[in-house]
Amino acid sequence: MDNSGIYVGLDIGTTSIKVIVAERVKGQMNVIGVGSERSNGLSRGVIVDIDKAATAIQSAVRQAEEKASIEIKKVIAGVPANLVKIERCRGMIAVADESKEINNEDVQKVAAAALVQSMPPEREVLDVIPDEFVVDGFDGIKDPRGMVGVRLEMHGTLFTGPKTIIHNTRKAIEKAGLQIEQIVIAPLALSSLVLNDGEQDFGSIIVDMGGGQTTAGVIHDHQLKYTYVDQEGGHYITKDISVVLNTSIENAEKLKRDYGYADAQQASDDEVFPVDVVGQSTPTQISSQYLAEIIEARLDQIFDKVKQHLDEIHALELPGGIVLTGGVAALPGITDLASELFGTNVRVFTPSQMGLRHPSFDEALAVIKYQAALSEVALLVKSALTGDTRASVAVDFAEGGPANQPTADRTAQAQPTVKKTSKPKPATQQDPNRESGVDRLKGFFNHFFD
Repeated sequence: MDNSGIYVGLDIGTTSIKVIVAERVKGQMNVIGVGSERSNGLSRGVIVDIDKAATAIQSAVRQAEEKASIEIKKVIAGVPANLVKIERCRGMIAVADESKEINNEDVQKVAAAALVQSMPPEREVLDVIPDEFVVDGFDGIKDPRGMVGVRLEMHGTLFTGPKTIIHNTRKAIEKAGLQIEQIVIAPLALSSLVLNDGEQDFGSIIVDMGGGQTTAGVIHDHQLKYTYVDQEGGHYITKDISVVLNTSIENAEKLKRDYGYADAQQASDDEVFPVDVVGQSTPTQISSQYLAEIIEARLDQIFDKVKQHLDEIHALELPGGIVLTGGVAALPGITDLASELFGTNVRVFTPSQMGLRHPSFDEALAVIKYQAALSEVALLVKSALTGDTRASVAVDFAEGGPANQPTADRTAQAQPTVKKTSKPKPATQQDPNRESGVDRLKGFFNHFFD
């Protein structure tokens, strides 16, 4: 599948709103425009003032449009993992004609059947991911189209979130004059960007350190298995600096960015800089080490809370370790501090693209990569969320035309239909050569879906 075309990623963060425009050609993603605007109307990663947030989104989009020389009409938006629930879902349908091959419409129908869940009124489905299809008892099928069968099943993973958060995000984007191509849960998108195939398979932890909150996401067997959100982030560090040094929030933020260290042992007591103190006519000299001690104290508190929750599910035993993302991850020395506190290998992911070499751009870039990598079957399943088949590959790929005509929308080429065959797997057969240690790692998170 060649998902060539233009993708626009939107990251609505507590501190800043970022828009990235990328062009994908023959598997290569090239960033052609970037917009960044100071956030307004957000608190702890959640939109609390729709009008103010919409205005900030518009400003960031205009910046990206000017640099990319295109008109942006659709965006792929990342949403925080606040109160996200992960559960199994399954659906089954009878194929209308047993002599007919399974087609796009059948995939959409079985996905819709899997979405029939008993759900509280305050929650809404965020996303659904197909894990496998089963045709007449033959399991492990990734794409059932072209096969012949009388019973089609889909086993998948369902993500639900608070209706208020989802509604406010949609409303703000629509008020900014944009359409939503896809809503993606941030840790799920980040896994496609910051982890390699082995790290996603055997298990890793992504800790997204934003301005308003810190989110830990556990990825195992290429799936998002667990999320934890701590309502403390980079803004709390800034507040600590402001209170301790008796300076304004603006000055505290500048001090953190220009002189801050996450690990006080790496800061120098000899390096000093002036700080404008409220009520004093002359600046006070503060050492780099003293500032680092303030920053480290808050980071210790954040990491300690995250570690407690990760220890409960033994996630820190996963071989992939921890990958830090988000703006706070740019603080010098944070890798050593986190590695010491968590007791595992830690690294910071920084995009390699020119103009984006800062961890704060990770999420906006991640939602683009996530959407671009979706298969035709995954897009068909997701279309069942809205019932909108016009944008699905059921029409676009069959006719060989672009998915949408507007300038900033993705285009895709038709792919030939290949008839597939599958063999049933014995229910109790097990590979005797499989190592027991790998089995234990693979089974770490099975109890989440029991």
